[in-house]
Amino acid sequence: MRHTSWAALAEQIGSYHDAWKAAGHPGKGQVFVSSPTYIAETDERACSEPRESIIHFYHEQANLLEGAAKLVDPETAARRMRRVEQLRKIDYDDALRTNALVGSPDTIVEKLRSLQAEIGLSGILAELNCGGLIPHDRVLAAMQLLCGAVKPRFAV
Repeated sequence: MRHTSWAALAEQIGSYHDAWKAAGHPGKGQVFVSSPTYIAETDERACSEPRESIIHFYHEQANLLEGAAKLVDPETAARRMRRVEQLRKIDYDDALRTNALVGSPDTIVEKLRSLQAEIGLSGILAELNCGGLIPHDRVLAAMQLLCGAVKPRFAV
């Protein structure tokens, strides 16, 4: 799920790994998730630069989910509307704590290693400008840091 917290993903990934093993597959199965991601040279810049864009992303996700709730059965619609309200109320600190990956390359590497160990995450699909409001040059800089300073620290 696109805006599920890391904590909620732990249970879902555990269930997936259990089912993978029960089905007789070798290993434990890979799990990748989309995450609002932003990398800058320092943690301070990384936290300040994408604030407006990340909050805009969650509000736009709420609008899309609200529209989708009108197209399903009442029980599913009610569940989606509860998520809509959560997304509309989320503040930036909550987003950083529960779902977004934001920081310097060292901070991102630390967080990704922690997520690998704690919840069994294999990797991420980094949404470097999920809200669409970050200037292009900053998105390119974040991509360069991701590819040059983060990715090489993980085995392929």
